Amino acid sequence: QVVELISSAIGDLVQGIYYENSKSSEENCLTDDISMSRWKEQVFLSHSALLAKSCQAAMELAKHSAEIQDMAFQYGKHMSMSHKLHSDLQPFVKESSTDTMAFSLNSAPAILHQEFLGREAWLKQIREQLQEAIKAGKGVTSAIDLCRCHGNRALAALERFPPSEARDALANIVYAVTRFP
Repeated sequence: QVVELISSAIGDLVQGIYYENSKSSEENCLTDDISMSRWKEQVFLSHSALLAKSCQAAMELAKHSAEIQDMAFQYGKHMSMSHKLHSDLQPFVKESSTDTMAFSLNSAPAILHQEFLGREAWLKQIREQLQEAIKAGKGVTSAIDLCRCHGNRALAALERFPPSEARDALANIVYAVTRFP
């Protein structure tokens, strides 16, 4: 029975890690609607099953009753869940303002925040805050510079054509799309 417990724990772990890795490229994708129950399921598979089933197996080896084994399983499961929650909370509760710990949009605080706000309000909030952050950064000015660079290249290509109303009209299009307030 101990071998079966540990084998199933390893199977759960592999399944959980496979799921996490298959989602890692999409981890911060806003299209997934991840519920807290799904989060708990994945955390159990990838983090808690091994500890829970190992605790249960230790009680089996010590020849304790099924009730004691279940209590050991519950301890391992909930201890591991608590540890994962603690880890997910660190970017939000750390005192140090210089600490730039990355957080996942699939962390427990982010998922719970989404559930309390509602998905549409959550997405709106993220879009608005992200838009403000982008405006405050160098991305916008760099994109404007890049736009003008390509516009200048388009104008340079137009210069190779003979002067005409059509060439002037095409140049005016470039001027229109490279002008910013």
